Amino acid sequence: MSLHTTPELLPFDLDQIAASEGRIALFADPETPLPQATKRADRLTRGAVARAVASPGFAKLKPGESLTLAWPAGLKAEALQIIRLPRKPDAAALRKAGISIGRGLDKTPALICLDRLPLAPILQAALLRAYQYEAQKSEPKPGFGPVRVLLRDPETAQDALAEVMARVDSVHLTRDLVNAPANLLTTESFAAQINDMAELGLKIEILNEAALEEAGLRALLAVGQGSESPSKLAILHWQGAEGAPLAVVGKGVMFDTGGVSLKPGAGMEEMTMDMGGAAVTVGLMQLLARRKARANVVGLVGLVENMPDGRAQRPGDVIRSMKGTTIEVINTDAEGRLVLADALWYAQERYTPRAVIDLATLTGAIIVALGHENAGVFANDDALAADFLKAAESVGEGAWRMPLGPAYDTLIKSRIADIKNSAGRPAGSITAAQFLQRFVKEGMPWMHLDIAGVTLTKTESAHAPKGASGWGVLALDALVAAKFEEG
Repeated sequence: MSLHTTPELLPFDLDQIAASEGRIALFADPETPLPQATKRADRLTRGAVARAVASPGFAKLKPGESLTLAWPAGLKAEALQIIRLPRKPDAAALRKAGISIGRGLDKTPALICLDRLPLAPILQAALLRAYQYEAQKSEPKPGFGPVRVLLRDPETAQDALAEVMARVDSVHLTRDLVNAPANLLTTESFAAQINDMAELGLKIEILNEAALEEAGLRALLAVGQGSESPSKLAILHWQGAEGAPLAVVGKGVMFDTGGVSLKPGAGMEEMTMDMGGAAVTVGLMQLLARRKARANVVGLVGLVENMPDGRAQRPGDVIRSMKGTTIEVINTDAEGRLVLADALWYAQERYTPRAVIDLATLTGAIIVALGHENAGVFANDDALAADFLKAAESVGEGAWRMPLGPAYDTLIKSRIADIKNSAGRPAGSITAAQFLQRFVKEGMPWMHLDIAGVTLTKTESAHAPKGASGWGVLALDALVAAKFEEG
């Protein structure tokens, strides 16, 4: 739930500083002269700003961090936030400055005095950090007050503001989906929400269980056969260019009990986030449509619920995938790869894409390997992996390449079927990726993103308060812009 309104861009009128209520954000660095807006605030406060900037406490701040003066004399504002930023800040410092601003936003008005600083990175980071999920509370917090931005040329910055809002709203959509409880966000309600996105210009198609059975997606269907919620495959197509599309496939396990291989009860409530890959895919598709990307991208999300029931699949079952490969089910809690196996094959068979990317909260093993700072990147194509890692770095989303290799295939050999869905704890995230690679056609550039560690965090992350992060929407959009967009 995005508790902000679109910020208002104002001409660089320094009289706004004296008249503004609420919070004012300014920038300074001890080693350079004060910017004009900061200098005006210093005069109004009779030198309090300059003293703060010259203080030992301000000197200890890292670029992007801030110091706050409460109820500054000479101003109507309740708080004056002074952010340390060098004269030529890098992208990371600009993002950190925005995060500092976003952390302080509340129901009071806010004035951000950018002067000549770039609008997009600071404002985007501020609005991403200011996110709150209040949808399930009987008494939600009041929304954020109006945000106004003082800058040199507000007219020419309107396009940049529109792009910022498209990105922020799409990341917030992803967070809302991940945060939503599974009794409210079901396979059917999620599909209905996706269907409504046709108004953005997306071509939407929802395949029901009968259509999935007819197409042979029996691995996907097997995961959801113990649930009252019907399994679905939702397709979102943005055709902003001709030629073969990029296919993005998201795992959408709306809730994961583990099935018959039941998970431990402690922490199971967080398994509402097991549809994180689908949420990122949907957020990405909204963003591409909002900014009218000159790219051909198709998003496919397999929506299922993994529940224990008399009809649920069992350890030892053998299922036949859409590809025809038979899979021995060793552990019903290794279900996401079954969903992705069929969705990957369907995407390739129907769309003959130029590349395929899948996203999934797939393994706890990737959290053991990388913690909550980086998603795991597995790829059969070095150029695709390198392009994505560059894109992720450019937006401040952590990603780390992990190995693949034929030696790991021996761990997923089955005695009674072509392949088994789990090899146990050793190299757990790698064997899961090796499993998925079996469903990628020869010569097809493919990348698998294991986002289990970055989708839902217990502490503040790079762009978000604790909870759903929306990781991946910005990185994938940057990848599309750099490598899959015309012009």
